[in-house]
Amino acid sequence: MTIAVDFDGTIVEHEYPQIGKPIPFAVETLKQLHKDGHTLILWTVREGRLLQEAVDYCVKNGITLYAANKNNPEEDASKAPRKLSVDMFIDDRNLGGIPDWGVIYNTIKSMESGRNISFENIMMATTADRRYRRKKNFLIRLGEMFEKGY
Repeated sequence: MTIAVDFDGTIVEHEYPQIGKPIPFAVETLKQLHKDGHTLILWTVREGRLLQEAVDYCVKNGITLYAANKNNPEEDASKAPRKLSVDMFIDDRNLGGIPDWGVIYNTIKSMESGRNISFENIMMATTADRRYRRKKNFLIRLGEMFEKGY
């Protein structure tokens, strides 16, 4: 798959025009996606020097990019189409925001394996599992407090 990835708020926290702190597991997931054979394109509002800073950040952190703000490296960015020809966009401005990078990776792996487990089902399973664990842990802690006489 060819995947377009936003920078600010997706790979790093929003600090535009500066580069924010890394978002947990973003770099590791993108490196793994590339290792799995996916093509990554940086798709960001950044231009000029700010775009180069984002590209440099990715390169420094081992993220292999095919292109930035264009469909292929040879394309003239000033004449590039406003819409990329990609299979998927990963962007914090999605409806509902950006899920954690584990959910993103599992969704992509599901799609490429042909299992066709929807993003919604993966999100629901992940969210339900987290809620269940939190409630269970809270109840266990509450029970332990009562046993100790707090």
